[in-house]
Amino acid sequence: MPRIALGLEMYSVRNEFAAAPLATMQAIKDMGYDGVEFAGDPKYCPEFYAALLKQTGLVCCGWHTGWHQVQPETLLGTIQLNQAVGNHYIMIPGLLAKGHQEWKEMAGKMNQLADQLAPFGMRCGYHNHAGDFIPVDGKATWDTFINNTYRKVVMQLDTGNALAGGADVMQTLNNNPGRCQTIHLKPYSTDPKKGYKPLIGDDDVPWSDVFQFCQEKGDTEWAIVEYECPEIPALEAVGSCLKTLRKMGW
Repeated sequence: MPRIALGLEMYSVRNEFAAAPLATMQAIKDMGYDGVEFAGDPKYCPEFYAALLKQTGLVCCGWHTGWHQVQPETLLGTIQLNQAVGNHYIMIPGLLAKGHQEWKEMAGKMNQLADQLAPFGMRCGYHNHAGDFIPVDGKATWDTFINNTYRKVVMQLDTGNALAGGADVMQTLNNNPGRCQTIHLKPYSTDPKKGYKPLIGDDDVPWSDVFQFCQEKGDTEWAIVEYECPEIPALEAVGSCLKTLRKMGW
């Protein structure tokens, strides 16, 4: 069975990247990561990001892209940016919707985006936050959104955020086989005193079960580490997370 590639969400090292882009990317490569997922509006030209990837040998495994960047007046520029860096996964990291009807409408818009991106060999997806699992009128808005999107819309489950929202991580994954082409490996402890502080392996995410799902049911191409607790220096933290994942068999 082919190994699932491991990437790093660059939001984890955003301050380091802003101060020293190439040095930070090279450090990520030297740790053993296969790729990176950029986040937010680009601060540099597409050629700059492409050059960083080429020089370090890292692959762009995704880009967290605001909804404002996939509107009719901005979509072409977003496609061109992602073509320049060789990225196939445009992930929406949050949506401004409230009740179930608004989430259903957003699902329809996401389906339209998926159709627009398909001719370019790109896919869109949604990255959850904890609030997506908090019940509204007895039901999580996550379910409304996921159940009304095409299967080709990627379900980029964030394990830590899901656990923080009270979700059963494995039930959420198993309810949606074949839709987890990329997944966020974020640690989380259900101990309220710890929350997002623990590193991978010291938390409450069922990592072995997540790994088995990704290998057997998720159609997972990229597993992407995200860690953003400031108590530990960012590069040290993501390096430790990677070492633990490798020991687990990822």
